Order: sequence, then structure tokens, then C-alpha cells
Amino acid sequence: MKLLVEKEDDGKRLDICLSKRINQFTRSNIKKIIESNNVKINKKITNFSSKKVKLNDEIEINFENKDNHSLLPSKIKLDVQYEDGDILIVNKPKGMVVHPGAGNNKNTLANALVYKYKKKLSNINGNLRPGIVHRIDKETSGLLVVAKNNFSHATLGKQFSDHSIKRKYLCLVWGVIRPLKGSIKTLICRNKKNRQLMTVSELNGKTAITNYETIKVFNIKDVPRISLVECKLETGRTHQIRVHMKYKGAALLGDQQYGKKNLKFKKINEDFDKQLNCLNGQALHAKSIGFMHPTKNKWVNFDSSLPNDFKKLLEILKKLDS
Repeated sequence: MKLLVEKEDDGKRLDICLSKRINQFTRSNIKKIIESNNVKINKKITNFSSKKVKLNDEIEINFENKDNHSLLPSKIKLDVQYEDGDILIVNKPKGMVVHPGAGNNKNTLANALVYKYKKKLSNINGNLRPGIVHRIDKETSGLLVVAKNNFSHATLGKQFSDHSIKRKYLCLVWGVIRPLKGSIKTLICRNKKNRQLMTVSELNGKTAITNYETIKVFNIKDVPRISLVECKLETGRTHQIRVHMKYKGAALLGDQQYGKKNLKFKKINEDFDKQLNCLNGQALHAKSIGFMHPTKNKWVNFDSSLPNDFKKLLEILKKLDS
């Protein structure tokens, strides 16, 4: 893509000029593209987003991927729900980390993607996150959109930034949320006592908004009261649903970090107790995702089935409640 600097942009920063002219990209995406040596001014590569441009400068932007992947490929089977030349929709299983980080540098979704798709992934987020546009927690299952090229990545990133992407989660929580339907809006920040956890704050952090609706409350003999809740995210903060459910006094079943500790029941249904102990991680599933397709210019929506442990627990609750 080529463009000329116009009079109104004379003397402005390169990233500001480009984010104005290419409005489907966020300024953050533009900076990443510049810093990865994908922009030329008058046929010379520049990687300084703060560089001032001049009237009639010719700017050339390369959206093609460069081979900067240094991840160790891992031969792991992926549950690809949809694929075209621009995106992938992957149903991530519980227990899989999305990309390498502290203590996890292999067998992640990113490692699996590199094995299967090699260079056919975006690199806007660097060589450790090829194609990764957003994340879900290790012990949360469900749908993720993956970008095959930088244009798709930047376009999707803009939709996440604008909160126009629609994401629905299903979860099982202890107790009943009051009111049964509503919106939770708080600030979320790092927990001062444990930096691996997040917490609601009245003073610091980023705004987090979760819209929720109670689908079913299970009132069953010999089983604590449990609710099936649908959550729609307006923002995507770390651990957002888990933190907000705890904040409302309704921690997720199986949540080892934010959930109820050392659960003991005087009397409990044997079938339920057995399946509860088989629950791998929290009962939270990213069930659907919808967005404007990066190149087809139409709304697309994808839906997924619950993982077996969540599904079986829900089936037991429904059977006992009938």
C-alpha cells in the first residue's frame, strides 16, 4: 500500500499520520508494523514511529508477513472450526496455554499453530505470538480467532479495541447472582498480595464490563445451589469473568485461583460429587464469537459445543433437577 503525505499531515509523527489515513488499524497496530521494518518513506525503511513526515513524502506499507518466527513447532492436533485465507477459528481445549510466557515455552497454541501453518500467520505481536490476536485463560476452553496475515490482525485488533466484537461465555457458579440479569462495571487491577491474580479496585486499574444473564438456577436436594450463567464481554481484561463472578459472590465451579477453597459437604449427591471432582479447571467456556470479517466486509459468527467435563456436569444437574 502506498500513499502521499498531504498538507494537513506535514510535520506530524509517522504513526499519527498512518493511523489517521488507515482508520481500520489502531495506532498500536501501526506502531508494531513500523517497528517490524514494514514501512518505507521515500523507498527507505524506517522503524521509528515518532519520525516526522513531510509534505509529498511517499510512504509504502508492507502488510505481508516476514519470517521472524522463532518458536519451536509442536505437533499438537488443533480443533479448527473454520478457516479461510485470512483467519482461523480455533476451539482451544482446557489446559492449553495460548502463547509462551513465564514457565510455558512449548506445547502452547502458538507452538501448535507454527507447526501447522509455518509462515502463514501474522507477526504483528512478535515472534512468540504468531497469529495471536487475543487470549483466554489456560483452564478456560473455547473459541479464539487467529490472524493469518498482518492486515487481518490489525483489522481484528481494531474491533477488539472498539469493543465491537461479540463474545459469549457460559459458566457454572456457586449460588445465585443478584439481580439475575445485569451488567458488572468495575476497575480491575493486579492483586497486591499475589501478582498472578487480578482483583476489583475502586481506585486503580482498567475498566472492565461484563453483561450477564442467569440461564438456570438449580435447586436440588443434596447439591448446593448452582447457577448456569451467560456472560457477554464488552472488555477483555485478564481473568475478567472469574474476577467479576467472585466479586458478585458467585465463584466459578472448579476455579482453583478465585473459587471456594477446601470445599466440604455434610451431604452431597454422589453422581454430582464424582463429576465435580472430574472437572478440569473452571467451568467456563468461550462459546461463541462474532465480528466483521477483515476482508469479506460481512458479519460472521461462530459457535462451539461445551467440553465434555462441563457438559457432563450440566447434564447431571439437569437430570437431578427434573
